[in-house]
Amino acid sequence: MDDFQAIRQAIGQLHVLSEVEWTAFAGKLQVKTFKKGDYLIREGQVENAIYFINKGSTRNYFLKDGKEFTVDFQFKGDFVTAYYSFITREPSSVFIEWLEEAEVVEISHQTLTQFYKEYHSGEKIGRLMAESQYVRRLRKEMDFLSYTAEERYVQLMEKNPQLIQQISVKHLSSYLGIQPESLSRIRKLHVRS
Repeated sequence: MDDFQAIRQAIGQLHVLSEVEWTAFAGKLQVKTFKKGDYLIREGQVENAIYFINKGSTRNYFLKDGKEFTVDFQFKGDFVTAYYSFITREPSSVFIEWLEEAEVVEISHQTLTQFYKEYHSGEKIGRLMAESQYVRRLRKEMDFLSYTAEERYVQLMEKNPQLIQQISVKHLSSYLGIQPESLSRIRKLHVRS
C-alpha cells in the first residue's frame, strides 16, 4: 500500500477518512504508469478518472486555429484530470500530456460516484476537491492579472525548479502569456547553479 500513502495524506488534508472508509476506497484504486509524451486525455474524449501523481508532471493545453495554448502544469503530489469533462461527462476541450515518466493512482468516475453514495465522507471529499479546483483556477487567474510574467515564472521555479528548466520555451511562454524571446531573457536572469 506504499503506492497509496501519498494520496491518503493528500485526501487527509481535505478530510480524514476512517479505516473502514479508507479500506473501502483504497480497494478500488489502481496504480498506472505513463511514458513521457503519453496523453492522459485528448481533446474530444470524455474524462473517466481523476489521477493523483506519485511521480511525474503534466502539461494541459488546448488548440485554437492550429496553435497550442498551455493552460496548466501539474506535478508530483497534485491531482490531475480534465475536470470539466469529468463532472459534466462531456468531451474534453483540453489535452493532458505527460512531460516525463509518470506513476499515478487512478480514481475512476465509477469508484468516486459509488463512494459518494456509500459514505457521507465521500460527498464531503468530492465537495472539497471541487472547491479546491475552483480556488486553484481563481488564484491562477488573479496571478495572471496581478503578477508580471517574471514573477509567475519565479513562482513556478519555486514549485519545481528542475522540471521548469526542462520545459520547452514554447510551452512555458504560452503558459505565461509572453513571447519566447521574453521568456529566454527571464530564464537567463534566473539561472540557478
